[in-house]
Amino acid sequence: MQAYIDEAEKALLHTYNRYQVVFDKGEGVYLYDMDGKRYLDFVSGIAVFALGYQNKEYNDALKTQIDKIIHTSNYYYNLPAIEAAKKLKEISGMDRVFFTNSGAEAIEGAIKTARKYAYLKDGATDHEIIAMNHSFHGRTMGALSVTGNPHYREAFEPMIGHIKFADLNDFDSVASQVTDKTCAILFETVQGEGGIYPATEEFMRSVRALCDERDILMILDEIQCGMGRTGSMYAWQKFGVKPDVMTTAKALGCGVPVGAFLMTEKVGAHSLVAGDHGTTYGGNPLACAAICKVIELFEKEDVLSNVNKTGAYLASRLDELAAEFACIRQRRGVGLLQGLVFDRPVGDIIKRAMDKGLVLINAGTDIIRFVPPLIIKEEHVDEMTAILRTCIRETEGEQQ
Repeated sequence: MQAYIDEAEKALLHTYNRYQVVFDKGEGVYLYDMDGKRYLDFVSGIAVFALGYQNKEYNDALKTQIDKIIHTSNYYYNLPAIEAAKKLKEISGMDRVFFTNSGAEAIEGAIKTARKYAYLKDGATDHEIIAMNHSFHGRTMGALSVTGNPHYREAFEPMIGHIKFADLNDFDSVASQVTDKTCAILFETVQGEGGIYPATEEFMRSVRALCDERDILMILDEIQCGMGRTGSMYAWQKFGVKPDVMTTAKALGCGVPVGAFLMTEKVGAHSLVAGDHGTTYGGNPLACAAICKVIELFEKEDVLSNVNKTGAYLASRLDELAAEFACIRQRRGVGLLQGLVFDRPVGDIIKRAMDKGLVLINAGTDIIRFVPPLIIKEEHVDEMTAILRTCIRETEGEQQ
């Protein structure tokens, strides 16, 4: 395994500080490395593999589509894309769909939608977007421009212009930034990379009312928190505060790279038209076959019920750890998107957990993020908790 890691370091651009493991296969909620060691997976490819590994119906659906057709381009219709759009509209309550290859691309499309919507109203090209501090929307230039962490942006300035930043759950900070040039207010319904901060219902409703009053588009990033992770298909549905534009990806394809941005009929009729936006691979038959099967399996296997049940159990076990260890400041999160906030960097704890067969990731330097497959059971939560407790005790002992 080390020989493969060494080869990767010679060939791949070093933009990731990878853990020293080569995963070879998965089964259920477990991963296996090249040496056959088993790991309980509480990362799921960063909130992607919602259905776990080796779901036979999912795998068979992809194999069937591969044997039919994988790609045609968007000059032509294809049946999986038509069916996927229909299913996605049903679970999201939105009206128009544009398929992308990733979440970052979905954000790019949402930004273009908002600017074209405003452009058609007054012909101006200096409209502003209000995004949130501590947010994360992706690494492409447009997505990076609305990511509220200066560290990610500083080496790549200048960003696209006319972006302002406010604070999540502080409506006054948003309202104070609004001008006649504001065309959109963009935020994650639950901030992920920024520290597992859910938007409050009061904040959501206040922003929605402001957008309605000023004809501003409300854009919700549901790339990580969507597709059932919080216990609703999309996190905003818990409050019934519908956006004008929404982005989705990650678990949408459960491993196949695919994303989408969606909008209401009003926005669809007054924004992007032929020639405004495009993609070679977006909406290809293979990716859309994955979407169709994922949505079907979510319903068939009643994934949302499991998220609500097991998510509550996970929260309770994490609360126990927070009460037990003084180094844990707080638990935050919703459903199976949870975080433990520590009073120190968590890198050592995550490394120790990996050594003991538990895969975790951080959100910032001091937060452990928990985004397991949505099919996990209480027994898996108990297994994770036992390993994590041991790792924390080890680090606590070394701190003394």
